[in-house]
Amino acid sequence: MGRMSLVSLGLILLSGCALFRSSPRPAKVTPEEAAHYKFPVVLPTEGQHVLPGPIAAAIAFAMEDFLPLGTKPPRDATPTELCALRRESYDVTAVPGPENVVFVSFAVRANACRDLQGPSLSDTPIVYAVDVGRWLILSVQK
Repeated sequence: MGRMSLVSLGLILLSGCALFRSSPRPAKVTPEEAAHYKFPVVLPTEGQHVLPGPIAAAIAFAMEDFLPLGTKPPRDATPTELCALRRESYDVTAVPGPENVVFVSFAVRANACRDLQGPSLSDTPIVYAVDVGRWLILSVQK
């Protein structure tokens, strides 16, 4: 095999490795700081939201497609664009559908990203149809 063939093969293999990168993990505090955090003896019921496992998993699955962890804004991003890249800027609605489908809707929170420099965000929610039996995104309505 010629030198150029070896170089080409190496480049192909290296570019393929990019497909196997793990996704970013959520940041955690140091073990020392974590040791000082005190959990309540019993979780409060006020404000509590209990989500069935498939619903919670469908939300996480759709959110990772909608706004993946580690998404970096462009250098010249406007304040509105920066706001749009924060997951907490969105309200989420999840509704079970037929045949293992969960509909997950992301809508900009009422007071998020308003009165900021740059074009305003659409008030139209983005809705995902997630097959929780096969873990596939069936469709995205924008």
